[in-house]
Amino acid sequence: MSADQHTTAQHHDHSSMSKKKIWSVFWILLGITAIEFFIALVLIPKGAIGHGLGNFIYIALTLLKAFYIVAYFMHLKFEKLGLIYSIIVPLIFIIFFIVWMLYEGNYWMHIRM
Repeated sequence: MSADQHTTAQHHDHSSMSKKKIWSVFWILLGITAIEFFIALVLIPKGAIGHGLGNFIYIALTLLKAFYIVAYFMHLKFEKLGLIYSIIVPLIFIIFFIVWMLYEGNYWMHIRM
């Protein structure tokens, strides 16, 4: 593939972000946010679902929203390696810090007993 064809192919991939696609992503994000509010304001207070399950659903929906924002509005959907790095690297750090905090908390709990 020549340099002109490569540039044209990249431009064609990025040109797929039309106003229609932007609005469809907006409505998807709005729908996910509405579901989160419904869970927080209706389901959890009425006891339909527990706090643990509610928190799990919040995290899953927030990660889904983060994917849409990063993929479409930051145009990383068109750059697969950038999308992978922008999601995987922070996720590794978050998991590392959660495990580290749990270990430290357990250590301090046993020292005080």
